[in-house]
Amino acid sequence: MKKAIIIGASSGIGKELAKILSLEGYIVGLVARRTANLIELQEQLPNKAFIKTVDISCPNKAKDLIEKLIREMGGIDLFIISSGVGHLNTDLNLSFEQEVIDVNVSGFVAMSNIAYKYFLSKGSGHLLGISSIGALISNPIAPAYNASKVFASNYLISLRHKLRTQKTNVLVTDVKCGFVDTNMAKGDKNKMFWMASSREGCISNI
Repeated sequence: MKKAIIIGASSGIGKELAKILSLEGYIVGLVARRTANLIELQEQLPNKAFIKTVDISCPNKAKDLIEKLIREMGGIDLFIISSGVGHLNTDLNLSFEQEVIDVNVSGFVAMSNIAYKYFLSKGSGHLLGISSIGALISNPIAPAYNASKVFASNYLISLRHKLRTQKTNVLVTDVKCGFVDTNMAKGDKNKMFWMASSREGCISNI
């Protein structure tokens, strides 16, 4: 039976991916900051699921917890990074910008690093990162968010190129989602083209 870890499984795309993968027979590791949400999701899934409360904005502590989860699950085949934060920040509030960087950049790198090294040692696996079409454009009202998605996409592509020099079957996928109807999609949703539900966003983009 295949096994997957989903970072950011408590809501949005991560939550829907957990449901889809469990229905497809995966054992899943559910990771997020909100323990109650993880327990609720765990109880809904048809297959076995592990939960781990982790704040990826604290990379060193998060790294130890995720490595422990991999051991508890007896290894994994798929590692999905779906967690992220975003703020409409017209006044450039520094604390908002810093939070985005801590989660979407520093946390993303830490999670990618774990997956890369684990799959490289195993010789196979699949690292999948949820980025955004925001990586393709600038955004004056959420500059840190869009910049963080540029970083995430470029980082994943760089890891993919790096793996080409190794004799390994590790895959790296960068998913640039469009507008998905989650708490992350802030503003007037009627003006957001191609708005999809979380489940539709998963099926159409992944």
